[in-house]
Amino acid sequence: MTSGTNGANTPPEDDDPFGYLYADGQANGAQPPSGGYGYPGSVNRVRAVGQRQYGQQPPQQTAPYGQVPQQQGAYGQPNNAHYAAPETFPGGAPTTQHPQQGYGGGGGGRGRGPNTKGLLIGAIAVVAAVVIGIGVAMLGGDGDDDASGNQASTTPSAQQSSEPSQAASSAPADEDDLPAIDAKALALSPGLTTATDVQGAKADGGVYVNGFNTVGASITWNVSGIPKTGKYTLYTGYSVPGKDATATLTINGTASTTPVGMDNYAKAAEGDYAKGWTQTYNYVQLNKGSNTIKVSCEQGNQCDALLDQMWLVKGWVKS
Repeated sequence: MTSGTNGANTPPEDDDPFGYLYADGQANGAQPPSGGYGYPGSVNRVRAVGQRQYGQQPPQQTAPYGQVPQQQGAYGQPNNAHYAAPETFPGGAPTTQHPQQGYGGGGGGRGRGPNTKGLLIGAIAVVAAVVIGIGVAMLGGDGDDDASGNQASTTPSAQQSSEPSQAASSAPADEDDLPAIDAKALALSPGLTTATDVQGAKADGGVYVNGFNTVGASITWNVSGIPKTGKYTLYTGYSVPGKDATATLTINGTASTTPVGMDNYAKAAEGDYAKGWTQTYNYVQLNKGSNTIKVSCEQGNQCDALLDQMWLVKGWVKS
């Protein structure tokens, strides 16, 4: 059987639909179907390659049978001159590209990596917390200026000046608001009395303690209102009759090894109490709050003296 047509009256199904592809079919006058591949008038009319046009582009020219069409596209471009991307067709896919969100919800484009701003804020917060903690610790470290702690020394220190003022001064009521006391407010041991006969006492009303020149005699000051534990200077106002005297100092039940030195700093003549008024001092350690201060005449003391005042000054100072 040769390719071609069986004649005009031959039914289409006896014709070779591809006879036009062979030389003998072409010699017999076989023609390609006008409606595309398959039988003439078939429903599925497929156009030959290159006949479909998109837009306003010119129709593709087909090369003669047996020849390869010339490649028209440049390197990297489609060979088919009539090729067009789907988005160029009417109603085609949109060409707008949505930018990719960056890491952590940032702007468009490529991912930006971790959010370093948040890490920096966290680091600053940690440093601030450390600095605040150090500041609180430094503020809380303030304590008493007494290096020995909050407990008073069990052995009070006492020391007299070598040259106190020649005249006794009144107890300074405004000296850091520390307590002071006159003779009439002191607790006296049996046998002691107060008097005003000798002139020159600085206590209120010129009152002084008389009869101290006896072993066992004592005056006691139960002092309260000490602001904090630490060092204080205890002043004692007195008069001696032209000669030196001594007494024993006891703080909170502990006797000091240093006596209360009542020298004749006023240079009074012997027996002249009125000219012998002056003052002395001792360094002491006191507890915060209440303390007991006692001046007594003990064995070995020379106690011929009149006492009129006692007062405190903050710190260890000289007259």
